[in-house]
Amino acid sequence: MRILISLCIVIAVSSCQKKESHSQDHHDQEQATTFQNKAHEIIYEVVQKVGDMPALVAKKDVVYTYTYTTPDGQSDISTEKYLFQNELSYGMYKQHQRTLPNLEGTIEQGYDGQEYWLKNEGSIVTDSTALARVTFNRPTNYYWFAMLPKLLDPGLTYEYLGEKTFHDKAYDVINVSFGSSPDKPTDIYQVHVNKSSGMIEQFLFTVADFGLIDTPLLMEVDYEKIDDLLIPTKRRYKQSTWDADVSDAPWIQVNWTDIKFNNGLTPADFKK
Repeated sequence: MRILISLCIVIAVSSCQKKESHSQDHHDQEQATTFQNKAHEIIYEVVQKVGDMPALVAKKDVVYTYTYTTPDGQSDISTEKYLFQNELSYGMYKQHQRTLPNLEGTIEQGYDGQEYWLKNEGSIVTDSTALARVTFNRPTNYYWFAMLPKLLDPGLTYEYLGEKTFHDKAYDVINVSFGSSPDKPTDIYQVHVNKSSGMIEQFLFTVADFGLIDTPLLMEVDYEKIDDLLIPTKRRYKQSTWDADVSDAPWIQVNWTDIKFNNGLTPADFKK
């Protein structure tokens, strides 16, 4: 389970076929939006419900508490700070039983737009193994937070897999992927959109960086309204099949609390 501590999914979307508007308020925007196919259009509608990237960027920055707990009771608890412009990221871990547990005391991780850095009790850490962990954690945590708006970034391909029933509810199942890569496998992201609510309530995903390709993980999410955005603040995941049949293993729990936008952060706050 250790390899599941940090998961980095960078998801994006390309476009191609025109969609007609469903409301006067979004008429101009939708007329300018083109879609690959039905799957792309469904994802577009989901993102309009939760808040798109312009709405997130308008918040300038965010500060929140990130709590990651494994079934054996070990936890990481960090104060996360992101500046949405240029995707700057900072985390101060007051507890890190799963992330760099060999370091005692408070650790700070940062990405200032050019460099990943690490401090332990205020002292700079240069160990390459520890820094490799930082270069994974920082974009991982940022992209999990911005994941839903980033479903409309350029670059992804969509495939509509049909309608399926989970927990007596009907879902549209959509496969989202980066396409092929000559160098290494790329992640697959299969979202289940509740046909009644129009929300992504669960999704399957791979973690190519850790070799989890054939056996996906299933993530279930619960939303909380923060300002005018819907944020999936309660999340849990574990091993699954592509039919969303989960294992008997306990869930890994991830919670985001005390979310505050527009804190006046500047790039200087992300420098080591």
